[in-house]
Amino acid sequence: MEQKKTALVIGATGGIGGEVARALQAGGWAVRALHREPGRARASNPALEWVAGDALDAASVVRAAAGVEVVVHGANPPGYRNWKGLALPMLESSIAAAAAGGARLLLPGTVYNYGPDVGAVVDEAAPQRPTTRKGAIRVAMEDRLREAGVKTLIVRAGDFFGPRTGNSWLAQGMLPTPGPVKRVFNPARAGVGHAWAYLPDLAATMVRLLAREGALDRVEVFHFGGHWVDDNRAFAEAIRRAAGRPRAPIYPFPWPVVHALAPFNETLREMREMIYLWRRPLRLADTKLRGFLGTVPETPLDQALRATLEGLGRR
Repeated sequence: MEQKKTALVIGATGGIGGEVARALQAGGWAVRALHREPGRARASNPALEWVAGDALDAASVVRAAAGVEVVVHGANPPGYRNWKGLALPMLESSIAAAAAGGARLLLPGTVYNYGPDVGAVVDEAAPQRPTTRKGAIRVAMEDRLREAGVKTLIVRAGDFFGPRTGNSWLAQGMLPTPGPVKRVFNPARAGVGHAWAYLPDLAATMVRLLAREGALDRVEVFHFGGHWVDDNRAFAEAIRRAAGRPRAPIYPFPWPVVHALAPFNETLREMREMIYLWRRPLRLADTKLRGFLGTVPETPLDQALRATLEGLGRR
């Protein structure tokens, strides 16, 4: 009987980390999850093997990663807070863990690497000239992985949404009021498209890539196309349909309020930095991914949004 492969997930109580952990389990992996308080975290997914550790404590991450084939770096500073002080130090712990056991490090990437000048459609080789602090940190994280020499898999995707995402543009920006959907806010300019990534599809794609370890280069980067809408109003309208409120009003996002309050609030300041992604299209070309896998998990948009709203308690 073939022994299960084992993965360590850092950030398994978060949106992307938790979804990758579930997808790994569904793919037959044994999954270990790191948390400062594993007893408390166990309720989020009792099927995982929860171990004590801190993403900022390299020694505890190395111990937790003993014997694993993959380290999933799904840790993110909550609410955009203190990215500069936390993101790279947490990544260093994951690098140490992957290096210690020869594991592959999986990093969920973003579109933040790309600045406003990159063009409307970008592939994995497009130049990365970010103009935001968070974008610069994302580029620095990827550069550090290449310098470290560990086996690396980076999968870049658009804005996350899904039934278990709390910190997301959909949940906090487009549907900021709790309870059933009464109104929808559209952050984009009229006619501007946007890239969205349904987390269960993205996680399943990552697990399919990991299953082909023998075909991966030492450092591999893929773009996940996800759900592209040519006009983000179409995404807002799909939210209304999924909520069963097809006539709910769609309002422009209150960017003037964000601009006014950003100097006093770190989360709003970070949101303001990313405004260019709502003012011009930036689509991730996934030709390489489709050529490598053949097919990619693609849940229909309305179905994905229904599951998302149900998971968030918004239907």
